[in-house]
Amino acid sequence: MKLPKMDNPQQYSGLYIVDFGDHSGVGFLAEEVAELLESEQYAHITIYKIHRAFPDGTMEIRGVRREIFQLESGMFFYAADEKTAREDYGRLAACAGQIEPPARAKLHLAQLPSEQYLTALIYPAEYEDEFSRWLLDCDYRTAGPAAGGVGQVELYYRQNPAVLERTQLFNSRSVAFRGQALLEAAKKALVR
Repeated sequence: MKLPKMDNPQQYSGLYIVDFGDHSGVGFLAEEVAELLESEQYAHITIYKIHRAFPDGTMEIRGVRREIFQLESGMFFYAADEKTAREDYGRLAACAGQIEPPARAKLHLAQLPSEQYLTALIYPAEYEDEFSRWLLDCDYRTAGPAAGGVGQVELYYRQNPAVLERTQLFNSRSVAFRGQALLEAAKKALVR
């Protein structure tokens, strides 16, 4: 895989490299990679995440399984009562206003059929590490038990919770190429 020369390689940390076979593109967002994978035309692509990039152009990259782009992961913060759950929900929503979340995410205040209340933070599974870091940066704490992961999201949806409040969290980089613009970007060596 041949990568293009980059003027400021550090700006690509956290983004993706897509190896199309005949060329590579650097600087894709996870949402863009997910859309490419939905296209039959790009069924063969190989994906790498840039974990660190250095001024000399060298990069620390890791291959990413394509299935991860089709999964949601999440963190679930359980509370003893509705008041505590609302406070958890409010703190997470406020944190998103102060520190930008790493990607688009869903924030729910919900009640399970078992009468248990919880705050659910659901996001693309590829951002698992970044959301863990974000919660630490927010110094987020909860009084009740917490659970997380892909399996917990599946369990949450199966329980058919009553969503009392919902908020969509956004990241400024969530504005991604879509449709024809994405197909044009896929032809470039440097996407951003």
